[in-house]
Amino acid sequence: MTQPPAGEEMKACCAAAYSSDVVALLLGDSYHPGGTALTRRLADALTLGPGERVLDVASGRGTTALLLADRYQARVDGVDYSAANTALAQGAAQAAGLTARARFTTGDAERLPYPDGVFDAVVCECALCTFPDKAKAAAEFARVLRPGGRLGITDVTARPDRLPLELTTLGARIACVADAQPLQEYARILSGAGLRTVTTERHDQAMLRMIDQIEARLSLLRMTAPDRLTAAGVDLDAAEDVLGAARTAAADGALGYALLIAAKGQ
Repeated sequence: MTQPPAGEEMKACCAAAYSSDVVALLLGDSYHPGGTALTRRLADALTLGPGERVLDVASGRGTTALLLADRYQARVDGVDYSAANTALAQGAAQAAGLTARARFTTGDAERLPYPDGVFDAVVCECALCTFPDKAKAAAEFARVLRPGGRLGITDVTARPDRLPLELTTLGARIACVADAQPLQEYARILSGAGLRTVTTERHDQAMLRMIDQIEARLSLLRMTAPDRLTAAGVDLDAAEDVLGAARTAAADGALGYALLIAAKGQ
């Protein structure tokens, strides 16, 4: 069996994939199941209020951070491993007139470029599952939170022992599946960093809806812009195999999506 890439290589692979225009076409504005509706549910569960300082880890092109800055009037920092995503997010903030409340930085979730205890809340959507060292990332979440601060996560959940072979490849890992963990394992990792889980919710149907969305958009691109897929290195047959395996795993309960709220001690 091919060994997975080392941590830094894995991060670079994910960053390159999630800054590509083809991924944006396939996933839409929100790169996670549930879209902005689930982001709003996450923000409500965190009881975010005006003026609170929030960190969005793996902020991508800025969709979550800008929603929190606009709808919740929070002061949001976004950090992403991809410099291309950082530039796009900053441009989106400028276009939306939100630069006073949203700013973006290129950085590593496992070495966050912020001082200790400066954020009221940290959010991380559909990204912890891709981090090579999840315990180190969790420790960084805890470090930058003030005492009593809150962490909000939405993420892919999986039963690794039940995933089909198609969902254990590098491509599946980048697609947030191959290294996803059961919900209780995420809670255990956070607990080890001093973050106590206070709320969990299952949102497994959001995973199935995203699979439907990707299949529909992939089919459309196959018909209207096959050259774009080829240029982006998309193997259509492999993509269809992964999507089919993901649908089966989701239907069987081996793959899902969840929301988790945790708190740092006082």
